Amino acid sequence: MKREFFRQSGIDVSKGILGKYLIRRYKDIEIVTKIVETEAYMGVDDKGAHVYGDKKTERTKPLYLDGGHIYVYLIYGMYHCLNISANIVNTPECVLIRAVEPINNLNLISNNRYNKYYEDLSSYQKKNITNGPGKLCMALNIDKSLNCEDILDSELYISDYYIENNKKIYCDESIVIESSKRINIDYAEEAKDYLWRFFIKNNKYVSLNKSK
Repeated sequence: MKREFFRQSGIDVSKGILGKYLIRRYKDIEIVTKIVETEAYMGVDDKGAHVYGDKKTERTKPLYLDGGHIYVYLIYGMYHCLNISANIVNTPECVLIRAVEPINNLNLISNNRYNKYYEDLSSYQKKNITNGPGKLCMALNIDKSLNCEDILDSELYISDYYIENNKKIYCDESIVIESSKRINIDYAEEAKDYLWRFFIKNNKYVSLNKSK
């Protein structure tokens, strides 16, 4: 992915990365996942956003960087959430990556999440392995050490292909995207009703398959 892609609006980037591959490189291994659910946060006028009212703090600093920088924060003091900055410098929009579909290295993903081999998981555990922002960060070993990194030059990156057996496997461009209200932002007054959550229709790894 190129810089100009991430300089689009948060909404456009949120929809544009669906179906693309989120790839985590560590321990000399690449974990490949497909992005299946996102939310857009549209900057200083969005009451659901951390920067509402232009709250530029040490915590929100990554959002004010150029599009394509990583913003990781904690919820409940224990779960990490992965965001990517969108738009241009000092226009602090972003994309929350809410869910991914695991593609390879399932045992490593499973061990990170459950400390078990993938084949030993229940069907419930398999379905829930990466279907939420905290879950995917645990599965991909994403934490605040990645905060502020440029996703174009990071051990965590987004691509429209991955390599398997020396062949490029490209993403499916024929996906159907649905939208709904964002999740767990009831505090955001009228902004809680904006249809800024986007997901791939009927993908089983989406946290909540409910549109509108």
